[in-house]
Amino acid sequence: MTSPIHVTLVPTPVGNLGDITLRALEVLKNADAVACEDTRVSAFLLKHYGIDKPLVRLDQHTLKERAAGVLERYPRLAFITDAGTPGIQDPGEELVRMVLERGGKVEVLPGPTALIPALVLSGFPTQPFCFEGFLPRDGRARKERLEEMIHRPMTSLFYESPHRLLDTLEELSKLAGPQRRVSITRELSKKFEETYRGSLEAALLHFKDGIKGEIVVALEPFVKVEPGVNDFRSLAQEMALEGQGTRSIRDELMAAGLRKNDAYMLALEVTGSSGKG
Repeated sequence: MTSPIHVTLVPTPVGNLGDITLRALEVLKNADAVACEDTRVSAFLLKHYGIDKPLVRLDQHTLKERAAGVLERYPRLAFITDAGTPGIQDPGEELVRMVLERGGKVEVLPGPTALIPALVLSGFPTQPFCFEGFLPRDGRARKERLEEMIHRPMTSLFYESPHRLLDTLEELSKLAGPQRRVSITRELSKKFEETYRGSLEAALLHFKDGIKGEIVVALEPFVKVEPGVNDFRSLAQEMALEGQGTRSIRDELMAAGLRKNDAYMLALEVTGSSGKG
């Protein structure tokens, strides 16, 4: 009789090896085998904790062709990635679907992730927030994602590679304005952990000589600023010089976005009118 499939996604430390949980170690010790992205990285981790289990590679290049055979041979399988919680920007997401389609059971342990600490460290609003994963590298898809992000009224987070960070900050600065704030966290829980907070313009200067490590970028929410009377004063004065009447100026100011009462009072001011005409 074939044993039922039971796959457990086990979070591993994003940096400091002491961040693994006791339950994670128990699952790894009791699994039939441990599937992973990179056997070299995972072998080091298992050796550190004294765990001797068969190690099977299941990464984005091998998952589709190997997963079925691995699940048949090792129905009680633990899955780990190079770092953090599996299923976030890694093959764990597809593995979960495959197991569920086969009627198997999936269990996900709580544990380390770079996303949540970076969100909290940013100082930006944490509820709600939007996680973008890795952005498209180029083309229309990238432009659309950036445009959507800069207008989103909540904190947006994404992972970025060191060699693309400056280009991404430059793009965001052009689209959102150089004074839009970001928080950039790298090397979480490691010796050189750093969180930089500042404007996009300042961040470009701070990292102009390059950056190393795993990076999470948080972009502050878009805040819509309602235009005030002073934003429309020059427009109103220009229309008055053209000889337009109070009502005409009021209507133009309202069409441009000024509230009705403010538009009316400004129109009166620039025309020196009592409200007639």
